[in-house]
Amino acid sequence: MKVDITAFIKELLFGHDCVIVPGFGGFIGNYTPARIDKDSGTFYPPVKQISFNRNLNHNDGLLVGRISGTSNINYGDARNLVEEFVGELRRKLERGEKVILDNIGSFVNNQEGNVQFEPDRSANYHLDSYGLESFQCLPLEGYDVRKRIIRNIERDPVKQASIRKILWRAAVIIPLLAVIVGVPLKMDLFKARIEATTLNPLVTAEFEQNKKAVDEGIIDESAKIKENEKPVSETPAAPEIVVPVVAEANVYCLIIGSFKSEENAISQVNMLKAEGFIPEIVPAPNGFYRVSAMMCSDLNAALSKKDSISKKFPGTWVSRKK
Repeated sequence: MKVDITAFIKELLFGHDCVIVPGFGGFIGNYTPARIDKDSGTFYPPVKQISFNRNLNHNDGLLVGRISGTSNINYGDARNLVEEFVGELRRKLERGEKVILDNIGSFVNNQEGNVQFEPDRSANYHLDSYGLESFQCLPLEGYDVRKRIIRNIERDPVKQASIRKILWRAAVIIPLLAVIVGVPLKMDLFKARIEATTLNPLVTAEFEQNKKAVDEGIIDESAKIKENEKPVSETPAAPEIVVPVVAEANVYCLIIGSFKSEENAISQVNMLKAEGFIPEIVPAPNGFYRVSAMMCSDLNAALSKKDSISKKFPGTWVSRKK
């Protein structure tokens, strides 16, 4: 079985600082941090280069175990393959040949018969430097940082905005602000009126025809009250028999919401009771259920109460209970 022992050695060198080839020697990884060659302007990344120690020739099981586990052969066969690889290296060196291990280095016997190792300088077994290469950055000629600092100090100060420009901007902005504030006030946008929306999620105001009906109803009631008022005669009239008439109480309702569902109307009534009101459900002509917060016997009093209640329940209107 043919196994590339060199490939296993290179694989182990990436994850280990020492890989021993039993009977031959050990490859040791030496870490060198990143450096700069100022003369040439070259930047070099961190590197782990390989050196060789022939005295580290005992079997630590690392290389033989990796070959056995990867190649699916037993430990003894893997050890025999390593021994054959070492024997072949020694025979070549004894014949004076130069032995080259790809991306690791080369071996040769010197005149005294000792093995000499020359590492491959282009190989880098440092994992954190994967993909990094040396590059050259030449310094800029004639660049003096002191001149740049002096130039910044001598720069003209920032000019302040002229008073005329400030006044011109004020003359434009102030009328615009006056228009923005004055238009809503003039159009009575902030006065309390019948609202189309409400902050209460239970209230679905009946606005399809209620607005017009409510306004006309209030106008009619005011007209009737004026018609019923009789002018006081300056000449004393003959005494008439006055029959006491019991005034109808709670004639005007302050409606805060109109519901299609009676269940929603009851929920609104319960909420008003919790807040101290005396609510009542008033059936509407269109089949809706109107919720009244309170009753008033006087139209003026009802309108006054409406203004105060509208702050909490927008959309409140006055309706006469029939």
